[in-house]
Amino acid sequence: MDAALEHCRDITRARARNFYYGLKLLPEPKRSALYAIYAWMRHADDIIDDALTTDDARSELNHFTILTKDALDQRIFTSDPIWMAFAETARAFELNPQPFLDMIEGQVADLEGRAIETTDDLFTYCRQVASTVGLVCIEIWGYDDPAAPGLAVDRGIAFQLTNILRDVQEDVQRDRCYLPAAQLREAGISPDDLVNWRPSDRCEAIVTGWINIARDHYERSAPLDGMIDAACRPTLWAMTTIYRELLDRIARDPRRVVEDRRVRLTALHKTSIALKAKWMARSGGSSR
Repeated sequence: MDAALEHCRDITRARARNFYYGLKLLPEPKRSALYAIYAWMRHADDIIDDALTTDDARSELNHFTILTKDALDQRIFTSDPIWMAFAETARAFELNPQPFLDMIEGQVADLEGRAIETTDDLFTYCRQVASTVGLVCIEIWGYDDPAAPGLAVDRGIAFQLTNILRDVQEDVQRDRCYLPAAQLREAGISPDDLVNWRPSDRCEAIVTGWINIARDHYERSAPLDGMIDAACRPTLWAMTTIYRELLDRIARDPRRVVEDRRVRLTALHKTSIALKAKWMARSGGSSR
């Protein structure tokens, strides 16, 4: 099991560029538990990204779903390190199976290219692929207020809206648009118009509107930071700070969402966030 958890740590270090150094601050066994959860999620993403055909991806995802249910029910017997670590984490923290099944449903939505027609469709998708992660995280971190799960849902929506905004051009190039089709039609523009930023005033109004919605979800979920176990707060602070600052960069120039150069924080900036989070961890979890 130690080797399995180390394998998941290595996956997280190699693939979770925005999250690894925050997760690294968690105390054990919560740190290794989140590595295992990340490795499971990465495996699900890779099924969609790496399959040669949609049919291949659908078959692999169906098999992945069966293995996930078996692992959550402690009915899996394998030497695969990801499944070993995932099953043990689910057992040790008594994790609710539903968020994992909802995450898979979000993968299915992407695989099938389900249209995001309405605002409700977009919020449903955000809950499936991001709020579920927040719900799992707080179960591992621990929390002391019954309001925490609802706030974790809001924080996940904020994170995913930030991702969607910074990936507008990339997604449309892959024939996928996560901004509601009905909203674009009402504005008289298509996804192609959006990535070509024409007319600019309508495109900016749509992007700015979703920036404000994302900011509202960050603000609404702010009390969550004080509800989770103090030793885990620096990790949540670091994750949230990275994503909020990405959103702030988009807000300063909304047109950046359709430019070739993806909105990023510099390595120096992320290092400064990591150092402050490390200082917080040594100070008992306070950001002050």
